[in-house]
Amino acid sequence: MDANKMKGGSMGLSYPMLTKSNYTAWALKMRVFMQAHGVWEAIEPTDPKATIDERTDKIALAMIYQGIPEESLLSIADKKKAKDAWEAIKTLCQGADRVKKARIQTLKTEFESLQMKDNDQLDDFCMRLNGLVTNIRALGEEINESYMVKKLLRAAHEERLKGHTEGASSQLLLTNDEWAKKEKDECKLLLTREEWLKRTGKTGAESTGYMKGRGARDKSKIKCYNYNNYGHYAAECRKPRRTREVTQEV
Repeated sequence: MDANKMKGGSMGLSYPMLTKSNYTAWALKMRVFMQAHGVWEAIEPTDPKATIDERTDKIALAMIYQGIPEESLLSIADKKKAKDAWEAIKTLCQGADRVKKARIQTLKTEFESLQMKDNDQLDDFCMRLNGLVTNIRALGEEINESYMVKKLLRAAHEERLKGHTEGASSQLLLTNDEWAKKEKDECKLLLTREEWLKRTGKTGAESTGYMKGRGARDKSKIKCYNYNNYGHYAAECRKPRRTREVTQEV
């Protein structure tokens, strides 16, 4: 089929309709449609100095009109050239230059911080990454292909490591549990009753069973040689240790 027939509209294509949120996809589809009809030169000429055929320009403009809703017609009603109409829609959807730059920065930040989630498959991650890259490029910003490949390779490497670290982390957790139990048992032996209760957060009533199980000793007749008080050993005395020696009473 030659270009004249395509320009005549003999190809039965269903035009994509522009919405408030699909400009990127709409623009991509419309470009392919115009290329198929041989009129994309009216929007993006190969030679900027070349004169666009009037019929080609009119067909391109008509295709743009076919792909926008009625509420958007007023935004391009005064545009006589297809390229001017195309740029007006692009500005309308993408916003002013300042808003555009802010949008690019937001997307690039999202691209930089994008990581695989715990339940992600590599294919899902690639789709999200490609979606970000497509949106960034649609705003006129380029992303180096090698940089994108490096990010994909890093994600694949992290996915491989995830299987290995899960087994190692379970062993580490077990070791931590053993250390916690050991520390808890040693605290019961080395700390005073009050210190142990404070460390474990237990009340006196809760520790009764433990003390009975351990065979609690009656200290009422135990004499502290630090201050000559009864009820505890000198090592358990809460008062400051005397520097002078205390004579033991018989």
